[in-house]
Amino acid sequence: MPNLSIVGAGATGTRVARHVARSAPDCQITLVDDGEGVAQTAAAGLGSHVRSLAGTRVPNDADIVVIATRAGTHAQIVQELLGEAPVVISVADSIGDVRALLDMDEQAVSQGTTVVVGAGMMPGLTDILASHGKRWFDSIREIHVSKFGTGGPDCARQHHRALKSMCFDWRNDQWHRRPGGSGRELSWFPAPVQAADCYRAALGDPLLLIRSHPGVERITARMAATRRDRLTMNFPMLRKPHPEGLLGAIRVELRGVKDGQQLELVLGCAERPAVAAGAVAATAVETFLARNNDDTYGAKGLAEFVDATSFLHGVRRRGLRPEIFIGADETY
Repeated sequence: MPNLSIVGAGATGTRVARHVARSAPDCQITLVDDGEGVAQTAAAGLGSHVRSLAGTRVPNDADIVVIATRAGTHAQIVQELLGEAPVVISVADSIGDVRALLDMDEQAVSQGTTVVVGAGMMPGLTDILASHGKRWFDSIREIHVSKFGTGGPDCARQHHRALKSMCFDWRNDQWHRRPGGSGRELSWFPAPVQAADCYRAALGDPLLLIRSHPGVERITARMAATRRDRLTMNFPMLRKPHPEGLLGAIRVELRGVKDGQQLELVLGCAERPAVAAGAVAATAVETFLARNNDDTYGAKGLAEFVDATSFLHGVRRRGLRPEIFIGADETY
């Protein structure tokens, strides 16, 4: 019987447990959280094969560990798991976490651990959509990703920090520092979100996209923000975040060449961010359970480990509906 441990029993971690409990009833699941009674409450009603533990210590028998804790904690937890857990899946989206996890690549290889970096909605599903959309091109020159909405309270706090932090764009084979909250761009997301103003923010997607799409000339990442968000981004959050965000969506725009002609393709998905992140992380768990001790070690982005098209079939089975905008005169 495989053992799955989920560190962080918030909105995303709980949904990962729920998905896996339904799709893999023979998997023993342990929810771990340092909040008083949080893991116990989340595990209630998920079945007898879901147990809870207080703290952050992962059981020694874990075959796969999902890290769904707040930003800034992923690197330390993963560091402790290298050589202990065969597969570690992180839903981290902050630049600091993503960079620190990718820097563990050589160490992960030497200790025989697979570290999946960015297995949430963005990064995660955005990277998968970009890799899936690539098949319509002869070559890709630009990738631009955007996100609308937040998951649980920790996600909302992280996005508040991201909007005011320095970020990075990839342009002409080098990184360019950009101030968060700059680069206003009106982006159209799948319904029911529709249009929203998006701004640069300290998001981890470019660090992963350049690895899975080497040779791309430009990569940018933005997040939707209101006028109030931008006015208050340099101050502490003025009100307590909602227990879970409501509407959410992602948009992936690819620009490149097909048969000598310039081509643009937009892919996206609308769903509450915690719901989407839970579905993506659970599909990653399912993928690695099916591999049965694959020896592909190292710390890499989700899109570097999986086949994008097959992975999208997996998230569709969990209720997500990825979409492609093709316009009135295009067929694919």
